Amino acid sequence: MTAVETRPNTLPWPPIVYVAAVAAAFVLNWLVPLPWIPGPLGELLFAVGWLVVGGALAIDITAMRTMARAKTTIMPHRGSDHLVTSGPFSFTRNPIYLGNTMLMIGIGLIAGIVWFILLAPVAAFVTQKVAIEREERHLEMRFGKKYRDYAKKVRRWI
Repeated sequence: MTAVETRPNTLPWPPIVYVAAVAAAFVLNWLVPLPWIPGPLGELLFAVGWLVVGGALAIDITAMRTMARAKTTIMPHRGSDHLVTSGPFSFTRNPIYLGNTMLMIGIGLIAGIVWFILLAPVAAFVTQKVAIEREERHLEMRFGKKYRDYAKKVRRWI
């Protein structure tokens, strides 16, 4: 068995990437604060931010529960025992990463910190390059045609 076949990565890259992006957003906001939208529109974005955070948490929690029910690991650096295609995995192949990206955007809208919103897609891109693409190779090696059929039906993000 190859390394990718037994597990997609040696490090849990996605949590590291998102924690680094959050830290960078705070540091950049401290060093180079960007202006936020004042008045009623800013207040509307604050409310939208709470809705985005709620949706992100719902996706994350549902995905974690779905994986637990399937008796497969949630850890991104461990091998998958089962291919999960139900719940939020029926509309995105990466619901936890989608939820994490949405969480960053929602926090940015709530706190009025533009850096969160700007760094969310950067974190998603880096996660795709260092984790998702390897995870997809791992799943294809483990589950073959079943995974390829699933990947044809369900998009990587949304």
